[in-house]
Amino acid sequence: MSQAAELRSFIGGGFVPGGQRFEVKDKYLGTRLAEVNTASDANVELALSTAERAFRTDVPAPARRFEILSTASRLLSERRNAFAAMLTAEAGFTLADAANEVDRAVLTLSLCADEARRIAGEMVPLAASPRQENRVAFTIRIAIGVVCAITPFNSPLNVVLHKIGPALAAGNAVILKPSGLTPLTAQMIAELLIEAGLPAGLISVLHDSKGEAARALLADQRVGFYTFTGSTRVGRLIQNAAGLRRTQLELGSIASTIVCADADLERALPKIANAGFRKAGQVCTSVQRLYVQSKRFEQVRDSLVDLARHMPAGDPRDSATRIGPMISDEAASRVEGMLREAETSGAGICCGGVRTGPVLSPTILTNVKAGLRVLDEEIFGPVLSILPFESLDEAIASANATPFGLSVGLFTQDLSTALPSAMKLRFGSVHINETSSARADAMPFGGVKDSGFGHEGPKYAVREYTEERLVTLTA
Repeated sequence: MSQAAELRSFIGGGFVPGGQRFEVKDKYLGTRLAEVNTASDANVELALSTAERAFRTDVPAPARRFEILSTASRLLSERRNAFAAMLTAEAGFTLADAANEVDRAVLTLSLCADEARRIAGEMVPLAASPRQENRVAFTIRIAIGVVCAITPFNSPLNVVLHKIGPALAAGNAVILKPSGLTPLTAQMIAELLIEAGLPAGLISVLHDSKGEAARALLADQRVGFYTFTGSTRVGRLIQNAAGLRRTQLELGSIASTIVCADADLERALPKIANAGFRKAGQVCTSVQRLYVQSKRFEQVRDSLVDLARHMPAGDPRDSATRIGPMISDEAASRVEGMLREAETSGAGICCGGVRTGPVLSPTILTNVKAGLRVLDEEIFGPVLSILPFESLDEAIASANATPFGLSVGLFTQDLSTALPSAMKLRFGSVHINETSSARADAMPFGGVKDSGFGHEGPKYAVREYTEERLVTLTA
């Protein structure tokens, strides 16, 4: 996309002018990628009315939805390089992270296609109740209507598809409001879906830079379901605005991973380094707190420092780069400020801590005191704090003590340790011998406590985006 490109809201094939414009920049170079039109009130109204009408008249049958999503998966695979290049430009992904994002998105679309053909209810055993022998009951699942998907900058392709793919598979119309920091990939995927055969009115994209379109969408009762990934603060605003309407919220996190004394470190440590620093640490499940049993503490610290020093940070287009830029200079400066605060309070910076513009080198901290922001706030940067523990119950209690509960990892070779720990750790996902960042796109994914509720994962998300209806027949 040339620097002179102009991007408009894609609304069922139409656009109403009038919104302000904002720039989308290359996250490493700082150059302009495109100028984007903020959705005006007229754009929001057009998107809502178009979605309502399309839901009533244009939703394809399940078999056709399977074909459309399967075709979209194939087209995305064929255009892998173009999408990866856009992810590197507008999100700052390294070449490896961009390629992985596209590959996962191809699979996500394929999984969504499969689920379009599997939507079904279940038989209800009425005969278990007295005098119900002549009745039959079953449930069916019905699409909700208009789904609003509000998506983050840190996964502008795969997370977008985890929201809009199941919603479309279930037979809904979708209004997508992507992050103003990464709107271009969202536009590309909407256009690809229509090329694959999706009726144009079933997908709209509204752009904003300061939440203007999102606020208008939250105020409108025509939206039947909101799905959101982002901060807990914004999640609360969405839930308050939604009222009795349904939501799926994937919110903040302070992700922990626990390493027991019997862990296979040769297996665990490369996974931990990758999970702590990939995408510049801007993943809700990135390892932020690493609990290590004391007898292995020094070995783990020294090995991770060595791994981090062999993860170059810089130009994401350089094939040698492992850590690309953060989403902005401001984001990197915020994390740098948290590091300086920790350092002043006595924390040791074992490696990293160096910022050049939006690029922050992978950083490992030790001797971090409770109450510091690097521990008690979601850092969302390439920073990992190593915390020693004596007993596993101590580590579990500390990990559970945050307001959040999205995902946790536990490395141990003892099943008698692993299974009871899985019961004690209050997180939406507990990964044994994987990090907190382990995810397969077919699995259910969601949090507890201030990390939100509801699930992504195509099979599980389809249930979120449908209403269960009971039907009874009496002879």
